[in-house]
Amino acid sequence: MWVNFLSVGPQNGNECLKTLVVGAGSWGTALAILLARNQVPTLLWARDSAQVAAMVHARHNDHYLPQVFFPPSLEPIADLEAALPQVTQVLVVVPSHSFRSVLERLAGHLPDGIPLSWATKGLEPGTGRLLHEVVAEVLGPGWPMAVVSGPTFAQEVAAGLPTAVTIAATQSVVAARLASCLHGDNFRVYTSDDLIGVQLGGAVKNVLAIAAGIGDGLGFGANTRAALITRGLAELMRFALAYGAQRETLMGLSGLGDLVLTCTDDQSRNRRLGLALAQGKQLDEAQAFIGQAVEGITAAKVVVAKARQLNVEMPIAEQVYQVLYAGRSPRQAVEALCSREQKPEYV
Repeated sequence: MWVNFLSVGPQNGNECLKTLVVGAGSWGTALAILLARNQVPTLLWARDSAQVAAMVHARHNDHYLPQVFFPPSLEPIADLEAALPQVTQVLVVVPSHSFRSVLERLAGHLPDGIPLSWATKGLEPGTGRLLHEVVAEVLGPGWPMAVVSGPTFAQEVAAGLPTAVTIAATQSVVAARLASCLHGDNFRVYTSDDLIGVQLGGAVKNVLAIAAGIGDGLGFGANTRAALITRGLAELMRFALAYGAQRETLMGLSGLGDLVLTCTDDQSRNRRLGLALAQGKQLDEAQAFIGQAVEGITAAKVVVAKARQLNVEMPIAEQVYQVLYAGRSPRQAVEALCSREQKPEYV
């Protein structure tokens, strides 16, 4: 495994040529702002042309990050296909349910060999595929690819608060180029070759954050939250190791780091969903209240199905699934967890 810390920023060379960020939600916008602050010429594409026009006029994303203005080197665009010949790398930041359709749109226009990266945290709905498998299907198995993941909230990255992430890639040069573009004084980047571990950490933690939100929403306190995080990490590790992930990845930024962040702070949509469910809201009502994609809803279905197939025990994820899809109440789910038979901690 190659893992290194990037100590140089994009100002130290010509690696950081023009980058296209596909997806102008909160996270895509934050990453585009970060790149542009690092003097990387950046195009930010949104599906909605009216949103693009508003961003061009106001120089900020009024819907998602209204108080953060765009650097001069950030250009919102509406014509995705026309932009592709201009750029040297593409970073996709869309919900997992849109990932394949976006790739299929890119496929006919993406020049050969341009690295394709993503900052989507999830698995493909329906198929349960990891997103690197989707990239290989749509663009070809040898396409250079990378994933960005770690404990990140868009608002804090856009505000320039200290943050650290992991980039996992199929080729070290792809990881190094993207890392040098993102890395800066307040944004630290580590690299890895463990695409499986980095992706599963980002997907499974969303399910566990719903559980943490349910526990807090029911008023169960800090002890319960700590137990859910710790036992949730055990589930994540069992599941990811069954896929072939590296253990150290799961103890790093994209595993434990992202899990702690998402389970403990109300900026997390998944945690807020759990809070809303515990307060008696129905699933559709809770989703509408949050107003953005909640990846843990889809991930719960996919993860539990895969865990059953692999014969991996994931009791917390199973109870989240029961609440979301089988009509079990949040309190009944907690009771089911507490009534499990006694066992050694490490089995």
